[in-house]
Amino acid sequence: MNTRGFASDNNSGVSPEVIEKLKAVNQGHVVGYGDDPYTLEALNVLKNQFGPDCHPYLVFTGTAANVLSIASMEKPYHSVFCAETAHIQVDECGAPERFTGCKLIPVATKNGKLDPGMLEPHMTGFGFEHHAQPGLISISQPTELGTVYTLAELKALADFAHSQGMLLHVDGARLANAAVSLGVSFREMTSDTGVDLLSFGGTKNGLLAAESVIIFRPEMLAGFKYIRKQAMQLSSKMRFIAAQFLAYFENDLWKKNALHSNRMAQKLFHAVKDIEGVTITQEVQANGVFAIIPGYAIPLLQDAYFFYVWNDKTGEVRWMTSFDSTEEDIDRFAGRLKEILKRD
Repeated sequence: MNTRGFASDNNSGVSPEVIEKLKAVNQGHVVGYGDDPYTLEALNVLKNQFGPDCHPYLVFTGTAANVLSIASMEKPYHSVFCAETAHIQVDECGAPERFTGCKLIPVATKNGKLDPGMLEPHMTGFGFEHHAQPGLISISQPTELGTVYTLAELKALADFAHSQGMLLHVDGARLANAAVSLGVSFREMTSDTGVDLLSFGGTKNGLLAAESVIIFRPEMLAGFKYIRKQAMQLSSKMRFIAAQFLAYFENDLWKKNALHSNRMAQKLFHAVKDIEGVTITQEVQANGVFAIIPGYAIPLLQDAYFFYVWNDKTGEVRWMTSFDSTEEDIDRFAGRLKEILKRD
């Protein structure tokens, strides 16, 4: 199926610039497992983006980046606090708990965002051997509901975590979309706000299969390279992950792609928000639109455009735009939705 739908930015293709970079590095032999010039260059580029004191490690998938992040920081007796909608809670098949031993504690939110006030009631059991020990706060930026933490909100969470002897992890699978939404750099949004650990993704924004764990606390580095190897995330042909990040930051491809997908989400929002029968449920701040539509309309619309139902009980759906979404895609989708709802 080649029709561009609105299910996920994972469903999009790969930026042509990335394909060209992969072709360029596909020449001759280089040392494997990351000891090649392309990987060294990519790591330096990541340091330039996130700060010279950070330590990036390339991996294949976002789930692996999240699991490795938790594993690098925590012991199996620690607990990890996250929003009830968090990817690590809902969409990773229990991998964080299975492979780290840590207990995930989901916290209810209205918009996918945590704040210190929500977490304060959970700050109990410190030193009590019968309880999992609070160890990590994990947030998504943007959240799974498409909302974006401000710099002040990020700093408040980091300060709260540190005041409790905890750490702050950010699942940044769509971090580029958050950065352009806020109009800030990656460094301003992570190391400058006190983030300790980041899962940095590019796959949802035009890369093929390229993610990174970025550690901002040098004391947490001990053993990470061994953890990555045990987790089967050490690529023998690392240059092909590295090349994608090189293309990503060359000429600000990451920004161009994210700006476009965010702009398409705004266009989609404005195209559907006034259609009778459509209720927008979340503020559109990145590249996702959440809405409630009549149940009968969902399969009819899905026949033409693939997307996911977010909440079966309420009829809430999620429409994601991508770096390759077009204005024509949006117009046709909104037109089809309006046509279906007029039948009621």
